[in-house]
Order: sequence, then C-alpha cells, then structure tokens
Amino acid sequence: MEALVVLLAVLAVAALLLTWSAGRLDHLHTRLERMDATLDAELLRRSSATLELATSGVLDPATAMVLADAAHRARRVPREDREEAESALTEALMIAFDGPDLPVTMPHDADGRAWAGDLVTELGTASRRVQTARRLHNDTVTVTRARRRSRFVRLFRLAGHAPMPQPIEFDDRVPVAFQR
Repeated sequence: MEALVVLLAVLAVAALLLTWSAGRLDHLHTRLERMDATLDAELLRRSSATLELATSGVLDPATAMVLADAAHRARRVPREDREEAESALTEALMIAFDGPDLPVTMPHDADGRAWAGDLVTELGTASRRVQTARRLHNDTVTVTRARRRSRFVRLFRLAGHAPMPQPIEFDDRVPVAFQR
C-alpha cells in the first residue's frame, strides 16, 4: 500500500512538472509571436516614416530617391529576405543622417514652426523603436531556445512540431542625427 502511495505521488509530481513545463513553453512561444508582430509593426513604421520624409520635398533629390527606394524595398521584400532589405534601409539612413547636421531644408509653416523637424523626429523615434523591438525579439528567442534545449522538454517532446525560433539579425544602428 505504501509503495502505491509513493508511486501516485511521483506520478502526480511528474504530471505537475510536465504541465508546468508545457505551459511555460507555450507562453514563451506566444510571447515570441507577439515580439515578432511588434517588430513587424516597428519596421513598417520606420519605412513609412522614411517614405514620408523622402517624399516631403525637404531632402535633396538624390538623398530622397535613395531613401524612398530603400524604404520601398524594405516594405515589399518577402519575409525570408527581410534582414538584407532592412540592413539596406539602415545603411541608407546612416549615409543620409550620420552626422551632426541634418541634410534637410527646414521649411516653416505660417506660425514659424519647422514642420520637417516633426518628420525627422518621427523617423528618429521609429529607428530607435526598431532597435529596441529587434533586441527584445532576439532576447525572447534566446530564452525560448534555451528552454527547448532542456532535457526535460526534449525527452517528453513538449515543443511538438514547432520550428526552432531563429534570431533576427540586421543592421539596426541609429544615425547620430536621431540620437538624443
């Protein structure tokens, strides 16, 4: 009788561990999906802000064309080629804005406010948010991968058939002109 109680206790603990581990892994995969969606939204926001500035008429035509082309490519590229396109957009932004002076003519509205400054500020904010979103995504990937590599998760195949998450690596530097 005592052996049966011990066996039931061991089975109950094992069931609790399996349930907890499966729930934790599921939570990590859900968090990873949210981080991926957030990164996609921030990348779209950055390319939109770049296009808006490029088409505003405040940049010289060559810079405007290079930025518009890089932003358009970043928006249209298939997901598997995203890293290269986003790095190209970052490189275009670095060429255009990596220095203390902005390459824009600041037109003013009737009240004397420089409205192009709002576009530059928005692009700077979007660039910093892309950097943060990518880092958070990759941190979540690291935690998820470590959890999936544990013996317990592998032994009981708690990850199912979900693919192993991969970090997203692209150049996400923020030009000097956008740093505060």
